[in-house]
Amino acid sequence: MASKPKEEVRIGLIGCGGIASFHVGNLWRVLEAKIVALADIRKENALRLQASFPILSGCEVYEDYKKMLEGSKLDAVEILTPHTLHFQQALDSLRAGLHVLVEKPLVCKVDHAKRLIKEAEGANRVLMVSYQRHYQPTFRYMKRAIESGELGDIQFISALQGQNWLQSQRGTWRQDPALSGGGQLNDSGSHLLDIILWTTGLRATEVYAYIDNLGAPVDINSALALKLSNGAEATIAVVGNSPIWWEDLTIWGSKGMLLYRNGRLQHVTWGANAIQEPLTFPPGPPSPDANFVNAILGREAPESPALCGLRVIELTEAAWKSAKTGKPVKIKESA
Repeated sequence: MASKPKEEVRIGLIGCGGIASFHVGNLWRVLEAKIVALADIRKENALRLQASFPILSGCEVYEDYKKMLEGSKLDAVEILTPHTLHFQQALDSLRAGLHVLVEKPLVCKVDHAKRLIKEAEGANRVLMVSYQRHYQPTFRYMKRAIESGELGDIQFISALQGQNWLQSQRGTWRQDPALSGGGQLNDSGSHLLDIILWTTGLRATEVYAYIDNLGAPVDINSALALKLSNGAEATIAVVGNSPIWWEDLTIWGSKGMLLYRNGRLQHVTWGANAIQEPLTFPPGPPSPDANFVNAILGREAPESPALCGLRVIELTEAAWKSAKTGKPVKIKESA
């Protein structure tokens, strides 16, 4: 039997829906993490989650997250609720003195992201967004290749995401603007926007967008043309009515290019006779949850800090505005 760790981080979960299983699965592998409380407005969700994981058997269960913040001895929370609920729940948690990990997207408004970051900095608390791609070897390779200069100056980026999002999410909270805050661009598309900005270290400075809801109450298909902070251009297509899942990401630099095709990464350099497959990947934390705990304990820097969430909502909010007005929208740097 494993000995009790010298340091322990007591965690409460706000939201016990489907994504909670992913996070519990990550946390039970972290020796210093202890989930002690569960909160969900539907108590049956918390009880179902508790029954699925023996490590949750002793957890206190709440229907009101505020009562959990008041009644349980916590060090941190993970917020796993619909998107528009993130801001207030994160703000309340930070003001309760807790460290906070939020499922993507961080929030649905630029102002909300800025306020949370300011609150976390003032309280000296860890605030992270759960962009799990930051912890996956393929994307860490891409970031390292760019940061090391192997790709040279970034000149152009092209990205495409296709999912059966229109039909698979029909009738769920994800297509209810009051809970989702937006459509696929703000949901699974958030991962695509983030990974472009995170791997390159760039931010969007201007966007022109076309968006089609295809009869749904939220955006389904989006076409974005971007200008990036180093002067490079980018095109991003998010297709929410696709019969199959598909994702492409190509980054061209002055010294070569990276091609990501449905999980397969290729690195091409000038003068090469064939596409070069990367063989080694930089190590890193196994999950956002593990990194969150280690960041709280001062062992690691946050690999998916709240700033990444701010950069994504800056671009997303500007794209929505551009599609509505029919004009390009400039994006001012917020932090």
